[in-house]
Amino acid sequence: MQLIKHAHACVSLVGDGRIVIDPGTLTPDAADAVAAAEAVLITHEHFDHFDEDLLARELEARPELRVYGPASVVDRWSARRGQVTAVAAGDEFQVGGFDVAVFGELHAAIHRDIPRVSNVGYLVDGGLYHPGDAYHVPDAPVGTLLLPTSGPWTKFGEAVDYVREVAPDRLVQIHELMLSDLGQQSAARFLSPEGLTRVPLTIVPAGDALTL
Repeated sequence: MQLIKHAHACVSLVGDGRIVIDPGTLTPDAADAVAAAEAVLITHEHFDHFDEDLLARELEARPELRVYGPASVVDRWSARRGQVTAVAAGDEFQVGGFDVAVFGELHAAIHRDIPRVSNVGYLVDGGLYHPGDAYHVPDAPVGTLLLPTSGPWTKFGEAVDYVREVAPDRLVQIHELMLSDLGQQSAARFLSPEGLTRVPLTIVPAGDALTL
């Protein structure tokens, strides 16, 4: 599997086929990522993970495109049941040559005054886990954990405990746009064997790829 890092929470996974996870409005090349993919996986409805207008256009233009996400995301396209599928914790499916298992239920708490929305994480080919915006620990081994490092809900102390509990073999940064370059390097030092976790945080610049 090859992972292509796009800005913020978006990644493309390329194997026999190609899927993209969380192409949101903060990802400048989201349209290109979606156009190249056979399927789109959305973790939750927030704009930085989900560009509704983009996906509406692509679903109209490409009948073969498949979109998976919580009901709060895909139910707006109820007339496109052949193209969109609501998923929840415990679901498993195959798409684009990948096996996908679904975990988790809710977005991490931001503040008591902000309702928590549905949020699912995706374990792809039994190895790579994209948690969306949550510190949910999947009940399965994780080879590569995509770790959010910035956002109104994130906290480094909780991130450390999350990494320790998941115990991945590899840790790759996502959700980084609220950190400067210096902030990202600081996060990498904090989340490292020299800091508080046993696995170094890999920073993949947007546009670069990583073979897993």
